[in-house]
Amino acid sequence: MIYSRNAFGATPDLHTVCVEHLEGAPLSYMTTTAAQRMRTLTGPAAVIPTTTRTIKQFNRIRLPGAPWGYAVTSNGGNILVNGIPDMRWRIDLDAEVRATSATLSEINAELRSRIDDSWVDKFRVADHLFCYLVVKPKAVPDGFLAEWDAWCRPRGWSASQQGRKIYTMPKVVCKSRAVQEVRRRLTDSGALAPAARLLAAGDGALDADLLGSADAAIRPCHGELEELNWTNPNLTITRSSGIMAGEEIVDWFVRSSDNSE
Repeated sequence: MIYSRNAFGATPDLHTVCVEHLEGAPLSYMTTTAAQRMRTLTGPAAVIPTTTRTIKQFNRIRLPGAPWGYAVTSNGGNILVNGIPDMRWRIDLDAEVRATSATLSEINAELRSRIDDSWVDKFRVADHLFCYLVVKPKAVPDGFLAEWDAWCRPRGWSASQQGRKIYTMPKVVCKSRAVQEVRRRLTDSGALAPAARLLAAGDGALDADLLGSADAAIRPCHGELEELNWTNPNLTITRSSGIMAGEEIVDWFVRSSDNSE
């Protein structure tokens, strides 16, 4: 939904709005049209921003349509309720991770033994839940991702790459579970009709479970899922790439929401 300048694509004469700053500097953008339509989306739909970003990283974004009653961050590891982390969700999830997976400390130690500074720029632990590397993509050793993922899977974790980031994630931490929990709460409270359709968008391997669980989904014709040639019977793929794909995705949400009843 949001793009750095390097990810705009070959699209001249764009009118954009900055929706994220880092240390005072502009970082991420939407087209002006996408931002305007995003604001209208909260009328017909219960919008749940959902991201692999940490809480701190999510809070940098000023996504049009805010404030949000619910948001999902940390790849489903955290549910924010009116901006506040739901501690019961996180406590229960942490207990499930402990029961089904190797510890984060074990994963971190093994991962550090497999990397070096020649191709890894940063090693980060996200919300005490998972870790990721920021890498030089062309310098990543051949076979590293497949070998690392194969080591992780019997231990309840998996690995995937999105651009410059290689994520290592507990299998039980996923966006679809958190979104379904929010959907249950909205339905139980009467804020959402039980028959309302779930619409979803995403572009990375960590989005696949959410896209697959939705009644209808859309992804851009760029990114990790495009490279994996990932598809599903419920899936639409944009015609545009780069920041214009973001605009096309918002339009799809607006049209689909208007026709969802």
